[in-house]
Amino acid sequence: MTSEYSVSVSELVKQFGDFTAVDRISFSVRKGEIFGFLGPNGAGKSTTIRMLCGLISPTSGNGTVGGFDIVRESQKIKKHIGYMSQKFSLYDDLKVGENIGFFGGVYGLSGQKMKERTDFILDFVGLSEKRESVTATLATGWKQRLALGCAILHEPAIVFLDEPTSGVDPLSRRRFWDLIYLMSSQGVTVFVTTHYMDEAEYCDHLALIYRGRIIALGSPQELKRRHMTEAILEVTCYPLVEALEALQGGSPPFDTAIFGNTLHVKVQEPVSGQDAIRERLASDAIEVQNIRAIVPSLEDVFVTLIEQEDAKESNRVQA
Repeated sequence: MTSEYSVSVSELVKQFGDFTAVDRISFSVRKGEIFGFLGPNGAGKSTTIRMLCGLISPTSGNGTVGGFDIVRESQKIKKHIGYMSQKFSLYDDLKVGENIGFFGGVYGLSGQKMKERTDFILDFVGLSEKRESVTATLATGWKQRLALGCAILHEPAIVFLDEPTSGVDPLSRRRFWDLIYLMSSQGVTVFVTTHYMDEAEYCDHLALIYRGRIIALGSPQELKRRHMTEAILEVTCYPLVEALEALQGGSPPFDTAIFGNTLHVKVQEPVSGQDAIRERLASDAIEVQNIRAIVPSLEDVFVTLIEQEDAKESNRVQA
């Protein structure tokens, strides 16, 4: 691995019996960047991150984290990274400051260094005024900040965050990402797994993983430009499900998906596409409030790529 990268992976595989959780994935993460590992639940995100953190061994393939081999030097990796697991891993019956003190001891901190890092972390994550609060009394968003603080207590150059904002309200999620940006600006490499498409927009680079395989790599803008060659029309109409069925089931069918309380429809040309959609929905007596062309989102990209992968799998099974 060159010094340019914090993480480098080649043909990594993890099998549990007959089940392949991670299937020959390869990617690299540059130093100081925010690297997003995006995919639905069960796609292989957590399994990958656990291999990179030295918690489980790969079935085959190779990789390095911070210059250390993930198979032969897993213990060294653990000393040089921060890891925040998907499940809250701190002690509810301890106070905020006591949790930090416990993990500081695990990392070998003591004396003046421990005091300095504790004060810094409490300020960094905004918990200075809650130092004496019992952890169990904290809201989920505050607990996540505390978990992050404990993960970076020993000043690691690489931080792995596994679904760090799962179950957190939108405002707390935004504030948590402010901390991620701050770490990145200080040169820390942040590897974050998520299934939230809006969070993926915040990353410098992304790997989209589905059924254990990486199906796309690139920056958010690169992925949109590379994989969204058609225009996207946002259709506001009622009733929504009946409109979806009308557009998907007609001849020719429109490539349509529900996004919130609207439909996203792929078309080759926006103006003629709008006319065709209005005509189709009018024939089914469906009220159309508005149709407008929009910039494709990462969710549009991901839906498109998953549909392509599902089509390939279906063709393979039928062959």
